[in-house]
Amino acid sequence: MITSEEQLRSLYAMPAERALLKQQVDLDRHCLRFIALSPLCIVATGGAAGSLMDASPRGGKPGFIKAPDNQTLLIPDSGGNNRLDSFSNLIADPRIGLLFMVPGFDETLRVNGVARLRDEAHYTALFANEGFRPKIVLEIQVQEAYLHCAKALMRARLWKPESQVPRNVMPSVNQMVHQQIGLPAPTETQEAMVDRYEKQIAGEQGL
Repeated sequence: MITSEEQLRSLYAMPAERALLKQQVDLDRHCLRFIALSPLCIVATGGAAGSLMDASPRGGKPGFIKAPDNQTLLIPDSGGNNRLDSFSNLIADPRIGLLFMVPGFDETLRVNGVARLRDEAHYTALFANEGFRPKIVLEIQVQEAYLHCAKALMRARLWKPESQVPRNVMPSVNQMVHQQIGLPAPTETQEAMVDRYEKQIAGEQGL
């Protein structure tokens, strides 16, 4: 078992100089362009001491996350299940990690910083033109930003059409959750759930 940094390092070569130097303290033009193209971001948060870590996807139209300057990001809240795991974590521990993805790109963008939950009208109004006004906007002070190489997504072949898995190889999410928690089988089909979600999203976006 590996229990020390020395043991860990003994198994791996030192990183190349470029891998160390690529870490930026703010968002340069390439990072800003990547974020503007991204419709998907994975948000990682911690929480109170001893609590489990959490990673949650956030999606929207490309550029739904705004960058008013090169050290600030704004992420609007959107409809979910109201567990509020990420928000609750950030109240206890403001540290946050973001992973941006762009369809067709095997490279990703990693951003780390600290977040605040803003409900002031000045923040929520910034997204009024998007078709909805969020209850909360995450304001993130960027402390680290760097591009991540393409190897992981290349290995996964994530964007390749031939890698797409037919949805019907597993039960609907309603069926799985009901089985997991011991509820009677749901009456809503996967297709009906998707249709309901699409209508909800269209309503959020004013379509």
